[in-house]
Amino acid sequence: MSDGVRQRPAPVLQPYVRQYEGYRLTGFPPGRHLGLSSPDLTVVLSLDQPVDIARAAAPGQKPGRFSALASGLTTSPVTIAHDGNQHGIQLALTPAGARALLGVPTSALGAWVVELEDLLGVDAQELLERIAATPGWPERFAILDRVLTRRLFGARDAVQMDARVAYAWQQLVARPGIAVRDVAGDLGWSRRYLTARFTAELGVTPKESARIARFARSKTMLSRPEARLSEVAVGCGFYDQAHLAREWREFAGVPPSRWRQDEVFPFVQDSDASSEEGLSS
Repeated sequence: MSDGVRQRPAPVLQPYVRQYEGYRLTGFPPGRHLGLSSPDLTVVLSLDQPVDIARAAAPGQKPGRFSALASGLTTSPVTIAHDGNQHGIQLALTPAGARALLGVPTSALGAWVVELEDLLGVDAQELLERIAATPGWPERFAILDRVLTRRLFGARDAVQMDARVAYAWQQLVARPGIAVRDVAGDLGWSRRYLTARFTAELGVTPKESARIARFARSKTMLSRPEARLSEVAVGCGFYDQAHLAREWREFAGVPPSRWRQDEVFPFVQDSDASSEEGLSS
């Protein structure tokens, strides 16, 4: 069984948090789940057993277990071991949300998975305790709204993400096929200068950000059983199906056909298929 709900946060938070996703998955076969690249930073609050990171994306990071975690942008997968059950809330943060809510630039996280308490302090423990004691997704999301809004207004004097870098990120993520040189030209910067400023803030290059966004779009399309690989390749801007397969091997470690066959948690994977509505199966 899989059930859960996705919801947009309070309006004041929407430039910083794209969505909340509550999920409860039970009765699946034990195994390993791939956490795949996304243009969003990921925050996870576990409501039962800790999240078991069997293999991290960051080179050199050892396996670990986290009751609440945060991670940045990466072009590599995270392998999560599970016993067939998962219950928690996942937040999709924008890069602006990293500074405003976590207190660090996205580049400070990189591909690492870190304890949320290291970033939020006592607010992380408050979130876990209050959400675990509260039944119902709307009520849990309301707690997130209150705590995160409090953090947002408490950080008004913090260093904000540079608006020009934020513009570049938005263009590269939202406009498939746009050239990095065109984005740099819009800003009056050279491509080299844009790459330096962009990487310093986000921890990935402009080109990598565009590739991450394209990969994430293909993941969303592939989560629909009726989608054909050739159609996904064309629809997401890959040169051909072979190009799609190469990118999947690099980003996921497996070809897309293998991922579709092995993935047992479709609700969590299809993060853009629905919004603000419940799902069950």
